[in-house]
Amino acid sequence: MGMLDGKIALVTGGRGGIGRAIVARFLREGAAVYAADLTDGGSLPDLAHDDSRFLRLDVSREDEAIAAMDRVRAEHGQLDILVNAAGIEIEKTIEETTLEEWNRSFAVNVTGTFLTSKHALPLMRKAAQCNSSASIVNFGSYDGFLADPGLAAYCATKGAVHALTRAMACDHGPEGIRVNAICPGYVDTPMLQGFFAGEGSGGGGKTIDQLQQAVRDVHPIRTYGTPEDIANLVNWLASDEARYASGQLWVLDGGLSAQVQQMKL
Repeated sequence: MGMLDGKIALVTGGRGGIGRAIVARFLREGAAVYAADLTDGGSLPDLAHDDSRFLRLDVSREDEAIAAMDRVRAEHGQLDILVNAAGIEIEKTIEETTLEEWNRSFAVNVTGTFLTSKHALPLMRKAAQCNSSASIVNFGSYDGFLADPGLAAYCATKGAVHALTRAMACDHGPEGIRVNAICPGYVDTPMLQGFFAGEGSGGGGKTIDQLQQAVRDVHPIRTYGTPEDIANLVNWLASDEARYASGQLWVLDGGLSAQVQQMKL
């Protein structure tokens, strides 16, 4: 038996790097999974059978969030697990960031989390009534606590997600809905590889290979994470084993933020 047998899950950003790994893990653990994203991106290559249901969703649009939950309601009547993994990153200081870019960052990273959660709540209450609890997992970042250079809007959005997570946990815990946030550090995703290639990395003319090694070396465990590392923690928080876990910001960064001083990359 899997840890999530019989559970219904929806993962935003479900065809992206971390979201894709979460969908794959949930499927292996026995859940029925909706992979919500802007594009399908094809099946999951690490599974013999990809049984996830693709659901097109722009998380910044309320009409699409409502339509997504209407589909879940029609097909299952409830939702046990919501993972808000959709997100974007802009590599600029506030002086360089346009108002449009600032608003878009908040629309996806913060408003998207708000909208999907808001419209999932009626379905999650039904799940909690049947199964004693339901679980929302938001995506913050260690950048919501500490700041990387050139990521001002991203850092601001993640700090907002942290505060929203605590508020949701307080408001909806009495209804049997647990809410937590995972706060990753460096994870090997297309977003991270874009960061290595961008000016925001502060690379100073170094090659991408040199930057990747520098990032590994600054971690106490001398490596950065994989999407599967994040999926492991999401899977636990989504499961009944984590029934007492709520309102917390779970930092998963290989010890990076435990240090007094970090290398400037």
